[in-house]
Amino acid sequence: MSFKNKHILITGAGRGLGAAFAVVLADLGANLILTARNTQNVKALAESIRLRTGNAPATFKLDLADAGDVTQLAKKLRDENRPLDILINNAATWLPGAMTEHDAYAISTTIAANVTGTLLLTRGLLPLLEATNAGDILNIVSVSGMVNAPLQGASVAYIASKHGQTGMTDALRQELRGRPVRVNALYPTFIKDISPLNAAEWNAVPGPDSWITNRDVVEAGIFALTRPRHLTVANMVLESDTGNFHTH
Repeated sequence: MSFKNKHILITGAGRGLGAAFAVVLADLGANLILTARNTQNVKALAESIRLRTGNAPATFKLDLADAGDVTQLAKKLRDENRPLDILINNAATWLPGAMTEHDAYAISTTIAANVTGTLLLTRGLLPLLEATNAGDILNIVSVSGMVNAPLQGASVAYIASKHGQTGMTDALRQELRGRPVRVNALYPTFIKDISPLNAAEWNAVPGPDSWITNRDVVEAGIFALTRPRHLTVANMVLESDTGNFHTH
């Protein structure tokens, strides 16, 4: 599959892994819709992509912890009948520390953003994905969503939210079986944050003891999305030889 003229929505695109996906897919000719809580960051990235490719992504402010915000954006895109081939659910709210360190708002917001918001957005955009007759959902989860993964500083709420994403991904894949939308998932460990806008850093050859990088995850995502339609990359775990785990 070529990404040229494919329409792709990426959540959490203002920085880090989401921004890396955006730049690489734009370079491959995709038309992007970028969302983030921080509009300043995502607009700056969109301008960098415009200068780089000549094609400016659309940008929207989106707080996945706000159910109203999520449903309104999904409805807007449906009402405009926006074409959508791929949804990359990348955004994640990180919450470290012990459970007793957090108030009810921090705990509920983390779970709402990572589970409820992601599910509501996927639900709201499903008609657009189905309309292409070859839609793809790519969920960026984390090894924190796997059984017996070490905490590595993550909070109970964060771990619970990532297990929620795992359950959502598995159930969604089963519910959509036989319909023209695949559900793929990546489970990365510790990620070194590098940017494709920095060519030297992006193209550097990592050593054997290096963490995986944004490039590794982006390339794994591209691999999943370019498989023939009869094949779904249900769960791809990305680990480094350091043995460390990551919270995405």
